[in-house]
This record gives sequence, structure tokens and C-alpha cells, in this order.
Amino acid sequence: MNMQPTSRVQAPPPCRSIADTGLSPVMMRDILLKTMFRMNIETISALERVLAVPARVVQELIDEARGQALVEALGTLHANSGGEMGYRLSDSGKARALDALSQSEYYGALPVPMEAYAEQVKRQSIRNIEITREQLTKAMGHLILPPELLDHLGPAVGSGRSILMYGPPGNGKSSISNGIRDALGDKIYIPRAIEYHGQVITVYDPIVHSRAEETTDDPTAIRRTANRFDKRYVLCDRPTVVTGGELTLDMLDLKYNPTARTYTAPLQFKSTGGVFIVDDLGRQSEPPQALINRWIVPLEENKDILALQSGEKFEVPFDTLVIFSTNFHPNEIFDKAALRRIFFKIKIDGPNQEDFLKIFALVARKKGIPLDEAALVHLLKKKYPTIDNIYANYQPVFLIDQMIAICEFEGLPYQMTPDLIDRAWANMFVRQEAIEH
Repeated sequence: MNMQPTSRVQAPPPCRSIADTGLSPVMMRDILLKTMFRMNIETISALERVLAVPARVVQELIDEARGQALVEALGTLHANSGGEMGYRLSDSGKARALDALSQSEYYGALPVPMEAYAEQVKRQSIRNIEITREQLTKAMGHLILPPELLDHLGPAVGSGRSILMYGPPGNGKSSISNGIRDALGDKIYIPRAIEYHGQVITVYDPIVHSRAEETTDDPTAIRRTANRFDKRYVLCDRPTVVTGGELTLDMLDLKYNPTARTYTAPLQFKSTGGVFIVDDLGRQSEPPQALINRWIVPLEENKDILALQSGEKFEVPFDTLVIFSTNFHPNEIFDKAALRRIFFKIKIDGPNQEDFLKIFALVARKKGIPLDEAALVHLLKKKYPTIDNIYANYQPVFLIDQMIAICEFEGLPYQMTPDLIDRAWANMFVRQEAIEH
């Protein structure tokens, strides 16, 4: 099934001429020469696909390079041309390509100027999202959540502002974060690369960005409308970056490759227009206060500050729904100034007994283990009082998986008994005791 680009997001207009690219003629010429040199490409149609600009723009670039005696025409009978006019680099073209490669190894898709990208960010802003209770409920359908939690989550997600979720571990903060991501549902345009002051920053990352299936035109239609956008962008689902205990401050900086002499966008930049989830805040090597301080300017001013290898700092658009998730109480890890800058603070508590039983029954049915009244009474009356009747969302899955593992080992049909509850419970908590070394 073809995915239509969402009507809510305005596409970047296609390039119809060299001037529309917004790039300097020298940069475009050098990328053309480097691409022909590195990929041994000889035809306009092949260059159109790789440079991600229309054939007419490629032809303009070729004609200019021919005028400078950097490219030669091979004619239409060349073996690899398929009937097209073939082109190759002249000796001076090869020398110029090598000189350009010594300055930057970047070749392929022409980059998008930073200013043009900033305009596209506004057109597809996360803050333009209109999310309904129905969308959010559907995205959270696999979770049993109290209605008042959705009352808090809905406005938070719809605002596109920062969210801090806190509460005891094992109650679905990570699952809720993923549900928020799923609720967004539409598509935006991600640049393959961006140009700033002659430097190239690669952005599109297949690991982070999920490419949407492109539409195809009806071959009988008079007007062709599919995929009418600047091909230097890739149509993708709104991106989501999830980080956990591995997050460090330098992961939020521009990455310079000294061999290729190009830059790679940092994680938060790749998540522009989407969601950036900082899971398990407080488990990183960096103090939580230091991490949150790094986000103060982006969260307040909708812009981030990055630095080139030269030390030059520059502004980039910041348009990301940042979700912080922690098992610590916010007052333990942040000062008041930091907390003030996080727009929504939502506590995710464990379920009450009624919701716990709903989750337990749902998981049991899904995993094919019949409920047993005696086992449930034993669990609620004998086991949970030992931990002050504190329920957590992870516990039903844990206990039922334990009972299934025991049944499979013992060669028993799936079942639930007080004895199996005891054996499963023993693996959920570790008894406090001294161990001799």
C-alpha cells in the first residue's frame, strides 16, 4: 500500500534550477566532480539519482563544468550510456576532483543550506501536531493506564514541549514514551545533508530515520503529482531517538570525521521534528543536572548551539519533543531552575490492586495460562502483604513468564497454582542476607 505524504506537512519545493539549490556554484561543481570520480558515473540519469536533483539541474552543472574544460562528452554510443550522452572527467577535471577530495571527502546528494532547512523545520514543526485522545489511547492500547494519566499526557504531547516522567521502576515509563512516539503517526522530510558556511553535515541516518514508501503516479494521469518535493530530502516517519544510561554530553555535539573532513549531526539534531527520549535519567555517567543544563537553551529558545572543528559556534533549529524518564524523585536530581524549564512533570505510579488484576488477567490470556482463583488469592493475601501491597506494572509479566518456564521444565500443561506462585515470587525479589566471601 502506498503511503501518501501527510497533508498537514508542507513539502520542500523541488529544485528547478541551480539557483534553487541555494548552494555556491563552486561547491556544486566540486560535489559533481567528486561524485563522478568516486562512483565512476557517466550519465545524467545516474547523476540525477545520486545528486538528488532533477536532470535539468544536473545538465546545467555538466554544461558549466564542460565550459571550464573539467568534463568531456563521450557521445551517445558509449558502452555504458544506454542511449544517453555519456560524460567523463578530463585530466584537469580529475585533478580538480582530487584537490576537492583532499578538502572534503563528501560526495553524492547535494546538501540543503541551513537557512532553507530551518524554513522546512517550521513547516513540519512537532508543535503543529494535533493529537486527539483517541489517537493517544490507541497508541497506548497495549497498556492499562488510569484515565487521569491520559488527561496529563494528552496536552503534554500536543504541545510539543518537554516532558519529565518520574516514579518507581517497572511501571511502564519507557512503554509510555514509545506509545507517545507511535501516536504521532505522520511523516516529515529529513535532509540527507546540510551545508553551513561551506561545511557539510550529514543528517539522514537509516538507523534513526524510517523511510516512508514513496507514492507512484497513475501512468494514465495527465498530471504527475507524486513525490513532488526536493529530493535532497527523504520522506520519513517522525524520528525517535532513544538513549539510556549510555548517554554522555559529547554525544550531543557535532561529530567531525578527520579522515573524511565531514561532520555528522548529533543525536538531538537527527531527532528534529520528532521525539528524543532520555530513559533512566540518573543512571548516566554524567550528573542529571549537567545533562539538563545542556538542554536549557534548546528547551527555552527552540534553537541549539553547535560548534565546528574550528571552534566557530552556530545556531541550528531545535524542534523536538524531549521526554525525560527517571526512577528518582525530581527534587533529588534537579535544582528548581532546571525543573522550571521542563514544561510538564508527570508522575507514573504503580497500579492499584484492581488495575493490577486487570493487567494480570490480560497477560495470562495473551500467554495462554488459565487463571486460578486459589493462586490469585494466595498471591494477593500472602505474597503482596510482604512488600506492603506495592504493585508494579512489570510484575504480572514477570510472574506469569516464571510459571510458564517452570511448567515447560516440569513437562506440565500451563497452569497457575499457589506453589507455582511461590516459586515465581522467589525469583522476583532477592532475600536480604549476608554472603561470606
